[in-house]
Amino acid sequence: MNKRAATIGFFDGVHRGHLFLISQMCSLAKVQGMESVIITFDRHPREVIHSNYVPQLLSLPTEKLFLLRQSGAEQVEVLHFTQEMSLWSASEFMTKVLREKLDVSMLVMGYDHRFGHSGGSHEDYVRWGKECGIEVELAHELEGEKISSSRIRSLLKDGQLAEANRLLGYNYPLSGTVVKGHQIGRHLGFPTANLQIPTMKLLPADGVYAGRAILPEGEACPAVLNIGKRPTMQNGENISVEVHLLRFSGDLYEKEIRVELVARLRDELQFSSIDELRAQIQKDAEKAICLLDK
Repeated sequence: MNKRAATIGFFDGVHRGHLFLISQMCSLAKVQGMESVIITFDRHPREVIHSNYVPQLLSLPTEKLFLLRQSGAEQVEVLHFTQEMSLWSASEFMTKVLREKLDVSMLVMGYDHRFGHSGGSHEDYVRWGKECGIEVELAHELEGEKISSSRIRSLLKDGQLAEANRLLGYNYPLSGTVVKGHQIGRHLGFPTANLQIPTMKLLPADGVYAGRAILPEGEACPAVLNIGKRPTMQNGENISVEVHLLRFSGDLYEKEIRVELVARLRDELQFSSIDELRAQIQKDAEKAICLLDK
């Protein structure tokens, strides 16, 4: 078996900064004749450490695994994060998991990444690595800007979708099952698919978005999304995600679709009448088509 070079992290969002780190690991692995491996976790460590913690993730586990498998590494190892593991020092983790379980010979670490209970300095990781037979390399920082999952989350919450998408390197996706809603859109002439999004998935700021829906058979369809409380319909405090599929007719109930958010069109507004709302939805659809057809 070839020796293995690895990098490790939670990799939420698998953004451009993560991919820069992974590409360095893959390059070093190739030079050394090693297999390149990404090591990640099946859940956010804070879910185990704090039982009441509900993460707001950029990528759900299935989304993250898909993105990691497209990153260029030869293997992706997903570890089950446990309470016991959360108590291990970095040295214990390197010995028990990286060396003994996964046979890692080289570890490429992000410039600001730490793991293990209480962490340590880069020099500490180098020393601990030598003690168990792992060469530790420090990756370079992406030149020009600092990209982090927390920064992207903040941008999405602030409605700055374009900048979030730039840092991600792709259009932010929302995936969910189509469930029955209030069917108000159908009466307005704009039938919508009401998406049930997992609670762990971060929803961007309330508003109206242009996007591309990927349907169950793989067909891409232009779409307008409304994320929010639907104030004109007096929906209370409930947040809903409604997708109006343009150039599509059919039944999607109980099916899963993914919508990639391309642009934020406007804030969610309260209108004085249903007719005013209907007219605005028409304008939103026309604007979305212009953006998506470019």
